[in-house]
Amino acid sequence: MGPATAAGPTVVGERRRIRAEVLAARAAGRRIGFVPTMGALHAGHASLAARAAEECDDVVVSIFVNPTQFGPGEDFDRYPRDLRADADLLARAGVRWIYAPDAGDIYPPGDATRVVVAGPALGFEGAARPGHFDGVATVVCRLFAAVPADRAYFGAKDWQQTLVVRRMVADLGLPIELVVCATVREPDGLAMSSRNAYLAPDDRRRACGLAESLERAARLWSEGADVPTIERDMRGAIEARGIAVDYAAVVAAESLAPVADGEDAVALVAGRLGTTRLIDNRLLPARGGRAGPRRDREGGA
Repeated sequence: MGPATAAGPTVVGERRRIRAEVLAARAAGRRIGFVPTMGALHAGHASLAARAAEECDDVVVSIFVNPTQFGPGEDFDRYPRDLRADADLLARAGVRWIYAPDAGDIYPPGDATRVVVAGPALGFEGAARPGHFDGVATVVCRLFAAVPADRAYFGAKDWQQTLVVRRMVADLGLPIELVVCATVREPDGLAMSSRNAYLAPDDRRRACGLAESLERAARLWSEGADVPTIERDMRGAIEARGIAVDYAAVVAAESLAPVADGEDAVALVAGRLGTTRLIDNRLLPARGGRAGPRRDREGGA
């Protein structure tokens, strides 16, 4: 089988088959990039696939709405699913395979194993959504086993998730390189998300308050404001847009602990508009000391 053609990516639903195809490609000397997704793809996902296609010979994109990362009362049942539209978008990004398993392929009969994570998983989204990151880590670990790629590509919008996955890869010694790519935004600054489709028109207009709060945080950070002042300003900017704030915080970018001089920081926000919950972040360069090593990530650079 050759790379993706005008006919579009090959859709594979079986773990054994996608693993065999990826291993055969690697044995032939081809470098494989992998983009895990839950579908409902948008330009942000397309940018990850395109980046993978630039840096690798073949690209796999998984599409699987993972039930173990949704809590009670969350939006698993209504999460948008449109494999045909997703395949059309990925064809334009140069993707070779779409791995679209059913739940039984990821969680086989008798399934009894979970990856339990701590460290960067404990606060923020981990506190707001108990068990969420255990579900994320479990499915990503299983996807990495099914798709033994050289590189995996994630978006910076889910910053805490990237830290959790990186920690898991390091702790379990998984043979894959992680690449974190910049958040793709709408013209008004709203971070692209599959959940944006849930927003009523008025809520959609107000949702840009999250990005506005991060812009304010970046300005205040550069001016030398202290963290409590920045956090109060962020919260006020979000609430002024009528968004219910879950959190608005400035913490160390690599640990999510209180930020110290000389550390890169990250401003994290989460809020609710009606029944829709959105998150966003902004990387802030170290101040008051020497910056640490930077990864490929968003932060205004």
